[in-house]
Amino acid sequence: MIRTIAWREWRALFLSPLAFVILGVTQIILARLFLGHVNLFLMIEGRLTTLPNAPGLTTLVATPLLGNAGVLLLLITPLATMRLIAEERHNRTLTLLYSSPASLTEIVLGKYFGILGFYAVIILMSLAMPLSLLIGGGLDWGALACGLVGLVLFASSLAAIGLFMSTLTRHPAVAAMGTFGVVFFLWIVDYAGHGRGAGGALVGYLSIVNHYEPFLRGLFDTSNVAYYLVLTATFLVFSVRRLETDRLGTR
Repeated sequence: MIRTIAWREWRALFLSPLAFVILGVTQIILARLFLGHVNLFLMIEGRLTTLPNAPGLTTLVATPLLGNAGVLLLLITPLATMRLIAEERHNRTLTLLYSSPASLTEIVLGKYFGILGFYAVIILMSLAMPLSLLIGGGLDWGALACGLVGLVLFASSLAAIGLFMSTLTRHPAVAAMGTFGVVFFLWIVDYAGHGRGAGGALVGYLSIVNHYEPFLRGLFDTSNVAYYLVLTATFLVFSVRRLETDRLGTR
């Protein structure tokens, strides 16, 4: 059932103009940023040859682009996830899902993997740009893979947050605003903790961006992996619990 629901959700996304608008806008922005990174690299390439252990294409072009992709995912998540459950409730089709053979966990995971499939398309299209650098140079595959793992974990947690916010309302626009509020808080919370000792460090630990940046530097830390897995699992469990409460209320 999870696969069926995920495929239905993924197909529904691509039947709407919104998906193609998101894909088109993100790729245009990323292409412009990619060309900017390449131009900067070409400008300083001569000076880099005189430096020991000079950064290469991966450090100066590929991983910064993955960082840009992460910021764009932060911005598009409210739009991409706002309809997951809210629209089902608005169209009064959520009760049909409740009466189906699928459990609430399967419904949540199906919706979740459906939006992850959409994010996978964005990530793969974005990855094509740094891979094009192989035509004229080499890449550090380890650093690139590390950054890609970080981006996947980052996107997975954002999708879980958006899905949960969509379970709270029947209005997609409200879900979008709620998702933006949560991800924006997790984005800027690090600044609130600067210079505040141990308490500030604890607050900074909540920052969703702080745990992504080490991946972009080629540092694979299991504590950062654990952060994203726990964040994702937490919001998925919240989503199941919210639907349980909602289903009991409809009886």
